[in-house]
Amino acid sequence: MELEHERDIWGDFKKGDWHAYTLLYDTYYKRLNNYGYKFTRDVALIEDAIQDLFVKLWTNRETLGEPSSVKNYLYKALRHALFRKIKSQRKFTLAPAENYDYTFELSWHDHLVVDEDERELQRIIKEVTGKLPARQQEIVYMRFYEGLSYEEIAEIMSININSVYKLWYKTVDNLKDALRHLLCVLLVYCVSRTGTEG
Repeated sequence: MELEHERDIWGDFKKGDWHAYTLLYDTYYKRLNNYGYKFTRDVALIEDAIQDLFVKLWTNRETLGEPSSVKNYLYKALRHALFRKIKSQRKFTLAPAENYDYTFELSWHDHLVVDEDERELQRIIKEVTGKLPARQQEIVYMRFYEGLSYEEIAEIMSININSVYKLWYKTVDNLKDALRHLLCVLLVYCVSRTGTEG
């Protein structure tokens, strides 16, 4: 959805246009579901959080602001809703900014790769990224797969921009280390295979 069109729909929704509201729901439901799946595998919990989010949107539509990005606004709102639900399920205090699970999964359309080399590259990226802490996995997903800016990531994760930069640099360093290790393993494997074949 183009940004201008998105703002028009948001404006119509705020005025009580049911068609605009259902259009927002239909446009973002799958994306929100996919994003939620990175925090928990409890599909019912994710769907419940999305339903709660949209009910709350409709109920409070007249007092809502004008977000610069509807998608980012919805991601942030769902992230907070999921943390609240997960926290209440676990029955103990969870610090969402630090301690949460995050599973680096590519969305369903990212799996539709015909080329075997591309599929192998995706497997390696998933394996390497899967070793990162949750917050670092989340920032990789948002930066590379959602194409979000550092400012947008800061807004969704509810942290300041300097924290995003620090987190990103730490993530890149960790990715470099993990890739170096993986390359060493691959090199040893290739050398050992060459020795047995010769």
